Amino acid sequence: MATTVVTGATGRVGRRVVDGLLRAGAEVRAVTRDPGAAGLPDGARVVAGDPGRPETLAAALEGADAAYLFPVSDTAAAGFARLASAAGVGRIVVLSSVSAGGAEGDHSGDHHRAVERAVEASGVTWTHVRPGEFMANVLDWWAAPIRDEGVVREPFPRALHQPVHEDDIADVAVAALLEDGHAGAAYALLGPEVLTTADQVRLIGAALGRDIRFEELTREQARRRYVEHGVPPEVADWLLAVEELPEGTAVPPATGPTAEAVTGRPARTFAQWAADHAGDFR
Repeated sequence: MATTVVTGATGRVGRRVVDGLLRAGAEVRAVTRDPGAAGLPDGARVVAGDPGRPETLAAALEGADAAYLFPVSDTAAAGFARLASAAGVGRIVVLSSVSAGGAEGDHSGDHHRAVERAVEASGVTWTHVRPGEFMANVLDWWAAPIRDEGVVREPFPRALHQPVHEDDIADVAVAALLEDGHAGAAYALLGPEVLTTADQVRLIGAALGRDIRFEELTREQARRRYVEHGVPPEVADWLLAVEELPEGTAVPPATGPTAEAVTGRPARTFAQWAADHAGDFR
């Protein structure tokens, strides 16, 4: 039975990676900072550890066949990869970002590419899973106002997106962890459809069986909201610049691979995601 270490095991993707590995019959060591609050399935062995402090994971890595790495800093990733190599781990699957394949100077891309390079330098067989925008990102900004007021407040209602379901990301990661044939691959993952911000709101409303009001923010109002939520000003400016593209321009580009290229199963739509998460908005 293959043994896989999963860091970030309680995250939006990591939790689903744990589920997928258990369904496949793998032995899972699920790493979390707070095992008592993990709420993971009984089949997983929950291990205390912090991927930002790789030395806390040495015991978890011992004798493991594969490891899933949540994107920490490049320094922590290098430390993790060295420990994995010393422990005889055969492969590391990195949760990265589609932005890692872009030009230098992108806040997200520079961070994720540095993490990828740190793992590549270790000599351990690697696979990078590079999702674009998560469908689940909207939970952070929309769940509370939809529950409390039946409203979404955003700039640029016609901005285009191609978000990906977290279950599709996890499915690709599980395949790369358990199957041969993925060594050295960098899988960019986009959703199966291009949607405006307003489309996403409409589809959540359809899943809830009620209309959701859309209130358009100005660019400055949106920037202020980002900063108030702890987003550094320069990152807030970058996020808004990405959104504020000419009408009809997709973010990310409207063509590209989906999880189906790896798993053979159709990629999940935003309507499916909204139905899956309807309870989060009620």
